[in-house]
Amino acid sequence: MLSLLSIEWLKIKRYRTFWILSAMFIVLLFLCNWLYSTGIMKLGGPANQILNSNYTFPNVWDNVTYFTKLFSGLLAIIITIITTNEYQFRTNRQNVIDGWKREQFFQAKWLMVLCMSITVTLYSFLLGMFFGLYNGSPVSGATEHMVKLGYVFILTMNYFGFALTLSFLIKRSGMTIISFLLYAYVIEGIAYQVLKWKVNQHAGDFLPMESAANLITFPVMDMARKMMNNEPLASSTLVGMSVGWTIVYYIFGRIRLLKSDW
Repeated sequence: MLSLLSIEWLKIKRYRTFWILSAMFIVLLFLCNWLYSTGIMKLGGPANQILNSNYTFPNVWDNVTYFTKLFSGLLAIIITIITTNEYQFRTNRQNVIDGWKREQFFQAKWLMVLCMSITVTLYSFLLGMFFGLYNGSPVSGATEHMVKLGYVFILTMNYFGFALTLSFLIKRSGMTIISFLLYAYVIEGIAYQVLKWKVNQHAGDFLPMESAANLITFPVMDMARKMMNNEPLASSTLVGMSVGWTIVYYIFGRIRLLKSDW
């Protein structure tokens, strides 16, 4: 396992696109949280800071993880570029010539997905701790709502796993990126609303990426739903669906890779 990861690291450590997109994710996620915590929440003057508790413990986790969800698509693009480059530059075949089995190539890519998901979750944790402590809230409340960090891990595994599976199917970076963005941010959004309207209020929650995305929602919207008695689907159900879809990606991608022509 470590040898597979070390080889993957050698492939990307000098790859400029990887570092540019990673830096964009790190900077944008920090900036959005910073602007929200120091700008929007102070509108109306100190006497009127209705949202002044959003970046103190435990509410900070709700906001940080929501913005993490918004920017996780950037890292999914990294997955697609790295994987499709293997096909375009025939390095996947070189791996086999050098002694790898196809299964090892497949496992290496999923290990990359796992490592990136862990890294994003850790970064979200560090941001949450930073903003929580910066705003002077007692650290004793930090463990509440921390389950949202687990949801970040589940969400990124889902998003990245879906992007990886598309990469195995399409094999061309431009088409894969367009397909990912189109499906994740347009097609599923439309399908979600249609299912909600035509079938059942929660039918859209069972779609592949919606099942993960709905684990992390905007805190203000959550309050509005509760006031309208529009209760969301249970988190345990969404977790089960999202994990189930990730397993589907894994199994389908493995079958596809082993049977496809390299």
